[in-house]
Amino acid sequence: MGNLFTRIKDVIVADLNETLHQKEKQNPIAKLNQYLRRCEQETAKVGKLVERQSQLKDEFRSEHSQAMEIAEKRKYQAEIALKAGEEELCQFATAEYQQYSERAERLNASLAQISEQLQELERKHEEMKRKLKDMQLRRMELMGRENVTRANIGMNQMLESDSYTNQSNLKFKDIDTYLDRLEQKVTSYFKGHTIDAQVAQLEKEMETKENNSLNLIKE
Repeated sequence: MGNLFTRIKDVIVADLNETLHQKEKQNPIAKLNQYLRRCEQETAKVGKLVERQSQLKDEFRSEHSQAMEIAEKRKYQAEIALKAGEEELCQFATAEYQQYSERAERLNASLAQISEQLQELERKHEEMKRKLKDMQLRRMELMGRENVTRANIGMNQMLESDSYTNQSNLKFKDIDTYLDRLEQKVTSYFKGHTIDAQVAQLEKEMETKENNSLNLIKE
């Protein structure tokens, strides 16, 4: 039986939550909050992409610096080998110099492209953050207007509406009627018990008198 009541309670709670959810979806402010949450999520995603792009830029810069450093080193080594008459070593160092020079040029082009892309992403990300902040401020303004509107509706209904006043009077009359009925029941109950007590006392006194009379006669 307990499990049955638990299941019934769970069903009722689920239905209530679904009803509240449906009402929440119909609320314009709730819809706006949902939209802003999506905007916040998208802004956060773009922020992570900007951070990743910045890391890539640093990695490309580091690779470019290393390639340039090795290219300059191989160029110097090729010159030394040439002066020393080490033709084979000179050719090897020269080939290494060409490879690292080409790599440095390619990395430099990629670095320029990455930097340009990063700058564009940062610009758009800042624009997204400004737009999001504007929408959040706009939401606060709308929430303030909604609060004032709801408060004014409630006050107007209470202070100016005859139907609202009539409903309130009816509620007070219902309470008065209920209290009157309750007082009548209490009074009736009290009187009933008082009468019972009085009659019981009279019976007791009469019984005592009869017993006294019988005792006198016997004497």
